[in-house]
Order: sequence, then structure tokens, then C-alpha cells
Amino acid sequence: MRANGAVTRSTLRQQIADALRDEVLAGRLQPGREFTVKQIAEQYGVSATPVREALFDLSAQGLLESDQHRGFRVHEYTVVDYRAMVEARTLVMDGVIRRFFPTPKLSDAQIASYQDCLAPVRRRAQEAARAAQGGDLDILIGYDLRFWRELGTLMGNVYINDFLHRLRVQVWVFSVPYLRHVAGAREWLWHGHPELVAAITRGDHDAVRVVVDGFNTHALKWADWLVPEHPGQTDQDPRPTGQEPEPEAP
Repeated sequence: MRANGAVTRSTLRQQIADALRDEVLAGRLQPGREFTVKQIAEQYGVSATPVREALFDLSAQGLLESDQHRGFRVHEYTVVDYRAMVEARTLVMDGVIRRFFPTPKLSDAQIASYQDCLAPVRRRAQEAARAAQGGDLDILIGYDLRFWRELGTLMGNVYINDFLHRLRVQVWVFSVPYLRHVAGAREWLWHGHPELVAAITRGDHDAVRVVVDGFNTHALKWADWLVPEHPGQTDQDPRPTGQEPEPEAP
């Protein structure tokens, strides 16, 4: 019975953490929003213990900040933070590409092995691209995270995959307030998922590099647009006002 109780509590802890993460990604829990363990426990009708554990889990992931006296609040990322996330993601992904594409063209056997694993990833890619092109942010976030997570399993390194997944969640947490409130922001929704899958399917190192470089460049251009006066230099996080000029489609 003790073991079953531990499993139940662990599952509840994860469910609460997932639910709160979804609330942040959906923009319903805005950056800077404060709350207590008691408030969340009452909201979900559960005891304080799994809620406290879930909140500390999200704090460890960089999504929340804890204050001994005031409870928790949603972390506020700056444009500088965002740029650092993109830089970290770029460096790790460069290493991944070098590892899995050591030559310009993979062998037929290597390509065949990738193709067997890419069918579900290809479906995620198509759905993510469709959501991005349609400006459906809620659907895009879910498919985008699943796409990269499933693609990352091809690496066979759970630590790298977990690190990249955490970065992607943080990038979305930063991005959501802008994408929901800034005019023309949907133009910045990247939709190159199918092109990346196609390049991997062909085992084409150069094509994979072009798509991934475009992905990261796209992200940094958006940071420049957010802070046009001093791109990459400000540590302020300008609040979206909806009055900014619309960017040109990348």
C-alpha cells in the first residue's frame, strides 16, 4: 500500500506540473503572476504536498521562481535570456548534426534506419507547419514540442534531449505573451518542420544544416525586431502593446 501511495502521489505531482506548464504556455498564467501552494491546491482540489512538489519541479525547470514568504511566481524572461537560449540551443544542435551526419551523405543503410523512425515525426511536422501557417498558437506549441522531442529520440541520448526540450519550453514561455498580443506576430511562427524531416530522410547533411541554421537565424531576427533600438543589448523585457509595426514575413 505504501508503494501504491507513493506512485499515486508521484503521478499527481506530474499531472499538476503538466497542467501548470500548459497554463503558462497558453498565456493564462502571465509572467510575474504570483500564487501560493494553498491557492493551487484549492484550485485543483488536492492536498498541498503534491502541489508543493510540482511547483518546485517547475522552479527547477526555470519556469517559476520561489519566495519563502510570498510563494511562487511565473518567471519573467528578457530578450537577453531568449538570445542566450537560442545560442545554447544552436551550439548543442550543431554538435548533434556533426554526430549524426559525419559525412555529407549517409549510407543507404543509415538512411533506411532513420526512415523507419521518422513516420510519426513526419506527422507531427505536418501538423506543426499547418498550425504555424494558420496562426493557431495553441495547437502549434503542442505539436512543435512533440515534434522536437520525438525527433530528439533518434539521438539516443536522453540527457541531450531533455536539455533541449527544457530550452524549447522556456523559449515558448518567453514568446507566448508577444505572439498573443503583438500585431503581425504570427508572421514569425516558424514552419520548416517538414523540410527538416525531408532533409533527414534523405540523409542530406547540407540540407539539414540549411534548415537548422534558418531556424536559429529566424529566432534571432525576431529578437532584433522585439528590440529594434538595441538588438541583443538590452536586459529589459518590453511588454507587448499591440502598437508595434508589423514585421515583414521572413
